[in-house]
Amino acid sequence: MDVDSTGIKDPPPATTPSLKRPQEEVLEEVNGASKRQRPDDPKAVEVDQGEGEGEGEGGGEAAEASTQGAKGKEKGKGKKDGGRNKRQRGKKGEETAYERTRRRGTRPEGEAAPTTEDGEPKAPRLPKRQCALLIGFCGDGYNGMQIQPDPKLRTIEGVLFDALIKVGAVSKDNSDNPTKVKLGRAARTDAGVHAAGNVVSMKLINVIPGVPDLVARINEELPPEIRLWSILRVQNSFNARTTCDSRKYTYFFPSYLMIPPKPGSGLYNTLKSQGAEPPAHPFWDRVDAEQQASPQDDLRRKRAYRIAPEQLASLREAATKFEGSHNFHNFTVGRDFRDRSCQRFLRSVEILDPAVYGDTEWIAVLLHGQSFMLHQIRKMISALVLSCRTGTPPHLIEEMYGPRQVFIPKMPALGLLLEYPIFESYSKRVASVNEKLRPDDPEYRPSIDFEAHREQLDEFKQNHIYSKMRSIEDQFGIFDGWIRSIDAYAGHDLEYLNAKGVIPASAVIKRGEYRHNPFREKKRFDATSFPAGSTGANAASVEDEESSEEEEALPLDKEELADLEG
Repeated sequence: MDVDSTGIKDPPPATTPSLKRPQEEVLEEVNGASKRQRPDDPKAVEVDQGEGEGEGEGGGEAAEASTQGAKGKEKGKGKKDGGRNKRQRGKKGEETAYERTRRRGTRPEGEAAPTTEDGEPKAPRLPKRQCALLIGFCGDGYNGMQIQPDPKLRTIEGVLFDALIKVGAVSKDNSDNPTKVKLGRAARTDAGVHAAGNVVSMKLINVIPGVPDLVARINEELPPEIRLWSILRVQNSFNARTTCDSRKYTYFFPSYLMIPPKPGSGLYNTLKSQGAEPPAHPFWDRVDAEQQASPQDDLRRKRAYRIAPEQLASLREAATKFEGSHNFHNFTVGRDFRDRSCQRFLRSVEILDPAVYGDTEWIAVLLHGQSFMLHQIRKMISALVLSCRTGTPPHLIEEMYGPRQVFIPKMPALGLLLEYPIFESYSKRVASVNEKLRPDDPEYRPSIDFEAHREQLDEFKQNHIYSKMRSIEDQFGIFDGWIRSIDAYAGHDLEYLNAKGVIPASAVIKRGEYRHNPFREKKRFDATSFPAGSTGANAASVEDEESSEEEEALPLDKEELADLEG
């Protein structure tokens, strides 16, 4: 019987007897079976993933594959993953090369290593599977989403990773470095920013002996402000960041930010000098010009303010200028107009009807975009609010997409919430694969849909995000402190706020050129939590605002900036 390079045997002619000795024929049968190794063979899976721990389903069936090969019944097997089979049927000696690609120190699934250094036997190696973890969190008190090299910095991923190690979903061998399990996230959030939904992708031990409900077990190890909604088995090529199609965010702010600058303030005088003095507003008409009301008195009155229908309409009109594909280089940091990555696509920007909570009226802005650069949403909402409250025409936003660089202050981080990332293309792809499969089939891959957890998400947002956000604003007046820092500024950086809606030369920033009296960002507006003992009076004082430090420059390259996107 002849064996070709693919390991497929052609039937011998009936009239020609075999010239080979019997032991040679037996040897060829075994070699042919090895070359036709099934795709779920542990060796083949390890090679395909480039790791020593098996990724494929049904590992440990190599003996069965060999038996079937020896009987000549393996023809046509493994068509679902023909790519791997083709590689396995390559040149002579390739099977030996597969063995060498296995990482040093690894062992087949289920096999226990002899002992550890202290004499304790290692636990059996359990198979890892590529999974998507659907989570939600309140970012208050955390140094952002992404794990940091400094172990002292508390991050969402760091706490989650520790919990996965404790329950055995990440092995001890991989506990020292998250890159070993290819950990990634769909959207990175800054320090203090919340997320009702986010996705972490990683290779996870998703079946642990003695743990019937892995999600519930992991949630037992997590603090209440971080919740795991579900663990979904995904395709091996799944990457939370690159597979994600778009993200939905919400930004909340009190409607009193729409009150025009206070007469006599720095911004009011700047507008007046440009012939764009804001018209008299009823809110300030009630204050006696001779009376020096304290910031606390003003804030109490601001919380009773309710936005006029005309102002709400102007907000909605200006918000449409963000929709579509634009160059958002002015709405981030460290990017130049010529940088093609600044071109971003926003599907929609929707402003909901105002809602009153406690004494304050709040406005919610829903943003749905393909992706967002660092600080992009906070700067977008800032440009929206500042232009509308000063009577600047909405086409100013379109001017900001041009090559001239201007400074746009960031809104407070307190109001930003990641609703959830969307995986529309991936869900459609797996839906077509799942048509002929049952949900309990090992090859079945569920779609990623946060709406399936809508009730849990809404309850979590109400108890852990909205309540804290409103409580901090009520106690510290963060948004009031921010808008007063804007109004106190009397330099040139905000002179694009004018009646014509054009960017004057005085407001243009040129690299390497000295700027007299530049606007200084206040670090505390990046925070979402404040030390015990702080008071609203301390947080809201103008003196404190004017003594804050200037925002630090970010010496980051393009790769680092891309990693900060969400």
